[in-house]
Amino acid sequence: MDVWRSPRVAPHDRPYAPSAERNAAPILNVLREVLADCVSVLEVGSGTGQHAVAFAAALPHLHWTTADQRLHHAGIRAWLGEAGLPNLSGPLSLEIGVDDFPAGPFDAVFTANTLHYMPWAAVEQLFAAMPAVLRPGGRLVVYGPFREGGRFVSPNDPDFDAALRDGAPYRGLRDIETVEGLAVAAGLRRVAAHHMPADNRCLVWQRRDDADER
Repeated sequence: MDVWRSPRVAPHDRPYAPSAERNAAPILNVLREVLADCVSVLEVGSGTGQHAVAFAAALPHLHWTTADQRLHHAGIRAWLGEAGLPNLSGPLSLEIGVDDFPAGPFDAVFTANTLHYMPWAAVEQLFAAMPAVLRPGGRLVVYGPFREGGRFVSPNDPDFDAALRDGAPYRGLRDIETVEGLAVAAGLRRVAAHHMPADNRCLVWQRRDDADER
């Protein structure tokens, strides 16, 4: 199975995120290029499991490992069990700040729509973990909404940001420039920044390899 097709209707036996269905295709277009020479991928914050199924089905050369907080594991297992893909595994238990990161190194780490839901300390810990989780030359791919230059980039973002903060004060859209600082401090260099539908971004960083570090 090398092509993923979204369900015609939302499945009643599995958690379902309409946004994951909407954004899977544009993210996949980026991943086809960015992960073309990768084998092992760790997904941080697998959510419902929809992305994992979509991307593992379309990119059979990858072994895709799911990871998330334990409260999401039943839903992820339901999606993975229905798909029955040999290149999908997990979910691993990963609540940043509570659990240790899975032992690497992985060729890539992917995370979508997570940074604005995490406490800022967890965002810092995510980037700080990358030198141990990624192999030299490995890539970190982050998808989601961001502020740029301290400004919202979509007319819908102010309301979205306010709703996030109403849900929990530690939530909110992150500034790309501040996140970039975390990446640089972790020894990552940005290699791509893709503009996505709904004014989202797909940012790609690469861990410096051993030659770069000498």
